[in-house]
Amino acid sequence: MNLALTDLLLLAALVIGAALFWRAQRIRETTLRVTRRHCEREEVLLLDQTVGLKRLRLRRDGEGRLRLWRVYEFEFTVTGGERYRGETLVTGDRVVRVTLPPHRFSQEPDQLH
Repeated sequence: MNLALTDLLLLAALVIGAALFWRAQRIRETTLRVTRRHCEREEVLLLDQTVGLKRLRLRRDGEGRLRLWRVYEFEFTVTGGERYRGETLVTGDRVVRVTLPPHRFSQEPDQLH
């Protein structure tokens, strides 16, 4: 069996593409796990139990290294009636922060005492 150079290049591209896909899936699963824990701590309900990639960029990190920055978006609720959109920022394969926009609390502040 003779493989032409184009066949080898195509095979290499497929292998690299598959490896990048699996790494991206692993990062997404980590992002979901961290986002879920953050929502539990903040006493909000993560809707649909999923995060979706919103933005992908190449940027330098705090140490000056070029990294892939991903912003994942998710929806959450407090009361069950209103949906809010939060974001999780990931640099490389590390979650940097989870951001929840201003939202209602499950109880009014005067009812907390």
